Amino acid sequence: MSRRRQRLGQQERQAQLLALLRREGTVRIATLAKVFDVTTETARRDLDELAAAGALKRTYGGGASRSLIDEPGIGIRNRARAAERGVIASAAARMVESGDALMIDCGSTTSVFANVLAARNLHLTVLTNCLPVAHALSTNAHCRVILCPGDYIAREVGTFGTDTIEFVAKFKADKAFIGAGGLGHDGVTDADSMGCSVKRAMMQRADRTILLLDSSKYDRMHFERICELADIDTLVSEAAPPKKLAASLRLAGVQVTVAKA
Repeated sequence: MSRRRQRLGQQERQAQLLALLRREGTVRIATLAKVFDVTTETARRDLDELAAAGALKRTYGGGASRSLIDEPGIGIRNRARAAERGVIASAAARMVESGDALMIDCGSTTSVFANVLAARNLHLTVLTNCLPVAHALSTNAHCRVILCPGDYIAREVGTFGTDTIEFVAKFKADKAFIGAGGLGHDGVTDADSMGCSVKRAMMQRADRTILLLDSSKYDRMHFERICELADIDTLVSEAAPPKKLAASLRLAGVQVTVAKA
């Protein structure tokens, strides 16, 4: 006899709704009601709340992913502020020591970081959900690369979802290198809920968390908070934070490294 699956709580249901939108681009109320085993009224209310928070665009009979509308894919992001990303990547690569076990999440800056790190030819073990990161580090014969399973998202060129998070939990790393969409007094944020979940999973399984973030993201806030400032050990950027944000970072015990060309 089949068992009725347990319904998700509102927060988890809405997080999975955003993940579904990230994959599909648009979704209908009737589809959400069926997928999450809720009434159409509950599905409509979820969409309305997420739209009010700016996480999606409400459409007739459903919703559209604001990430797909407003956020460029990783290929476009890689071409933006390329010089700044290169400087950040070089400084971050110098923080890695031979023998380190690393976790590297999916993103434009972390992909550049992986290319710079590969050139150092260190003995490393690297776990990542990002195909460009895995490809770059696979050119180093001394580097063991572990690619996370999960739902492949072509736009981000990486894997995400429950399988990814559960896989990350099996390992322990010396350092986690993550990117983000914004950094403010309230913490580190991003527009993509699936990506936030992977970042948090990596942070929990690493002794140190190093945030790679260019200065255009200072004082920018996105829909979901990845973590509080105190959860970050080191920030690497190409420019110093504004005074108020710098004070918040000092108070939270975050070491700030300003990379130089």
